[in-house]
Amino acid sequence: MRQTSYKRWAYAAWLVLIIAFAVSHYIHLEADFPNHSPWIEDWAKYTDEGWYGNAAVRAHLTGHWYVPGDFNPAPAVPVWPFLEWIVFAFTGVNIVAARSLSVSFFVLELILGYLLLRTRGPRWMALLAVTLAVTSPFLYAFSRLAILEPMLVTFLLAGLNLAVRLPRFRRPVLVSIVIGVLFTLMLLTKTTAVFLFPALGWAILAALWPDRRKAVICSVAAAASAALSFGAWMALIIHAGVLRDYRYLFFINKYIKPTEWYWPLLSLWWSIKGGLWADHILIPLAGIVVLLVLALALRRGASRRLWADPVFGAPVLALAGYILFMTYQNHPQPRYYVVVALFAFFVIALGAEALVTSGAGIKKTPPGSVLKGHDFSRAEKPLQMAGLQPLREGWPRLAGITIVAATALATAFNALSTAQYLAHPEYTFVNAARNLTRYIDQHPNGNRLLVSISADEISMITHLPSLCDDFGTQDLSDKLPVYQPGWWATWNDIDPGTLEDLHIHYSLEQVAVFAAMDHSERNQLVLFKLHPLSPGEKREYSPDLQVPLPGDKIEIPYD
Repeated sequence: MRQTSYKRWAYAAWLVLIIAFAVSHYIHLEADFPNHSPWIEDWAKYTDEGWYGNAAVRAHLTGHWYVPGDFNPAPAVPVWPFLEWIVFAFTGVNIVAARSLSVSFFVLELILGYLLLRTRGPRWMALLAVTLAVTSPFLYAFSRLAILEPMLVTFLLAGLNLAVRLPRFRRPVLVSIVIGVLFTLMLLTKTTAVFLFPALGWAILAALWPDRRKAVICSVAAAASAALSFGAWMALIIHAGVLRDYRYLFFINKYIKPTEWYWPLLSLWWSIKGGLWADHILIPLAGIVVLLVLALALRRGASRRLWADPVFGAPVLALAGYILFMTYQNHPQPRYYVVVALFAFFVIALGAEALVTSGAGIKKTPPGSVLKGHDFSRAEKPLQMAGLQPLREGWPRLAGITIVAATALATAFNALSTAQYLAHPEYTFVNAARNLTRYIDQHPNGNRLLVSISADEISMITHLPSLCDDFGTQDLSDKLPVYQPGWWATWNDIDPGTLEDLHIHYSLEQVAVFAAMDHSERNQLVLFKLHPLSPGEKREYSPDLQVPLPGDKIEIPYD
């Protein structure tokens, strides 16, 4: 009785620790993405929050979500801006509300992840996986950005929770239709969700495989539901006349592939190695776990059943699917590993539990001596009833214990790193955005509109009207005479092509510099006044326009 009481208190303390770390993600949401972190190369902190939420921001600030010719990703990824639009109706447009929404999806990930793992194993295993996620400094940093990955993972986990429970539902076909709609929501959250389809499909098939007919019917129902719901959205896109914007998102995310025949192998290695961005200990450990469980499967039926278990197989396929996406794209970025990291943590917890209990059901116990006081896991309950004792000897159990110990050590280091980020917030970017907007308001120069690669991000913070200088279905030189901006901002230096586009219509005057963020190539936000050319003056495209001209005031590099 006392041992049971101690265990309850231990679980309660563990849960309190998890909740404390989860709540900490909501603190200091105006703060910068952690400066001088290992993920310094990811540009999402400068742009993505504004880009993928610009439809919601514009709808509230101007009454129109769409700006012709500019970067309008909402037709391809509408779910996130739609939810932001709802949130902003209550909070007003602000960066804290947008980031709070992202953190809320991260918290849902933790809950759904726990519920998913509990369908297969004991409480400690599910709590271990949640602990790895909630203490991860990598997930702490990226879950606090208003980007698409946290919501994508949440929808996938919702679908997996339904899929693994299909045998329990009275109407599994109807639930499969819901799963198909969830997959469409994934596709309309982030188009890379297509690489997660095998994980969701496997979960449906594996859960229902004993009844082959039902497995096929439910799979077809889910696929048909996804096809019809996605097709309905595409019909709406075509009818609204924004198919070009939909296609444009794919165009800008298509990177030039190397000419060597073996480039996929190099890209695969780059994508796998990129997992170290997420964690230098836990990501390699996840790979080791997969290899150990695979080796054990060659010897023991229990481990072979683990590979057929949708709760284990789906995370492995999600990992493989997203690594395949990065291999195909040949351009992995730290934020992409938000998906990889979470499911790697699930694999570690599932694999460790499987290794620790791998010998279950082999040794017969004498009558009346069925491991008194032993806390049988959920998977071991039938063994207890049958008088079977789980074997605890051998290398699998030792490997499992070693993995748990290594995981505990890594978690302690990660928790300290996360606590340090929490304790030392910096606000350089929001301060720069506000100072830039204040300067514009105090020094009127025609149209208050700002052109910049980070303009949408600044607009979410200060409500300054924005136009993107890097992306858009129209070239910048064609957009400028239509919208006639008064201001332009860039980071650290000037791209010659952008300077040429600006020079077609304007001369430039550098007026202010605002320190922000940490990257040596993007830590100075430089503001320019745009002065229209004199009436009758006309410039044609020429390499001569890619350098400062008479009448310009430019003090930063241009190359």
